[in-house]
Order: sequence, then structure tokens, then C-alpha cells
Amino acid sequence: MAIPRQLPNAITVARIPLAAVFFVLLLLGGTHGDGDLVLRWISAALFIVAISTDWVDGYLARRYDIVSDFGKLWDPIADKLLTGAGFIGLAVLGEVPWWIVIVILVREWGITVHRLMIVNEHVVAAAWMGKLKTAVQAVALSWALLPLHVWLGESLWTAVTSILMIVVLVLTVLSGIDYIVAQMRGARRR
Repeated sequence: MAIPRQLPNAITVARIPLAAVFFVLLLLGGTHGDGDLVLRWISAALFIVAISTDWVDGYLARRYDIVSDFGKLWDPIADKLLTGAGFIGLAVLGEVPWWIVIVILVREWGITVHRLMIVNEHVVAAAWMGKLKTAVQAVALSWALLPLHVWLGESLWTAVTSILMIVVLVLTVLSGIDYIVAQMRGARRR
């Protein structure tokens, strides 16, 4: 089966407006869905669908050998817009501490800006640790966005959310260090 060569890139680009729609719905849903529980469920479902497309576009690009520099550059940017919207939204709603969000966003956008600065020299694809970090961020954010406290109780849901966010924070910092070390090694070789 042949697929259009630009399909993986189109899926990547579609995540960008989905991030904006998700963010608005999340804020309208309110803290733990107190504003509108249905909107909270919809925003969580939209996030899960959108973040899942990260796997789909990558799979299609590798499976059909249509990996592109555009995809290598824009896929992580689309991911960061989507996960950034999730982290910021949860912080605005008071569900995740701002200090965690700020540390994560500084790492995420610092590396993204660096990638954009060196794009004319070479495109840096995500390393295994960055991919692991993104997967764990996706799971943690999905958990935090779903209003599962309705069934699990506030205490359990909050405890699991806190643990997941600390794991995300540690992986985000470690993958940032891994990226910096890899770039320094690469610069020395060049």
C-alpha cells in the first residue's frame, strides 16, 4: 500500500492547531472539571488522540522510508506545543505546581531554540532518552488531564499525579543533559 509522501508531515502539522483547541477546552473545563466535567473529558480525549499521532507519524515515516528533515524538526516542536499546553493549562488550573512546569518548559524550549539555531548546519533528531521522556510526559499528562478523581477519589488521584510529575521532571532534566552532552561531543568531532 502506497501512502502519500507528505502524510507523516501533515499529521505532525495537524497537532499544532489541536494543541490550541485542547488548551482552550481544558481551561473551559476548569480545575478537575469543576467548570464543566464534559469539557474536561473532551479536552483529555483530544490530548490523548493528538499525542498518539506522534507515534503514528513516526511509524509511517520509518515504515515507508519517508523520514524527512521537516519531520525531524517539526515533530518535536508539535510535541512541545501540545505537551506545553497541557503543562501550562494544568498549572493555570492549580493542578500542577508552576515550578515543575517552568523547569520542564525551560528545558523543552531551550533545546527547541537550539535545534532551530543549528538547523542550517544539521537537523537533530530526537534521541532515545528524549523519546522516552516524551512518552512518559504523554502518560503523565493523560493521567492528570482525565478527571479520574471522580472514581478514584481526590487523594489517590492527586498522589499518583504528583509522583508522575516528579518522574517527568527527572526524565526531562536527564534527557536535557543527555542532549547537551551529545551536542558537545558532536561539535568536538566536527
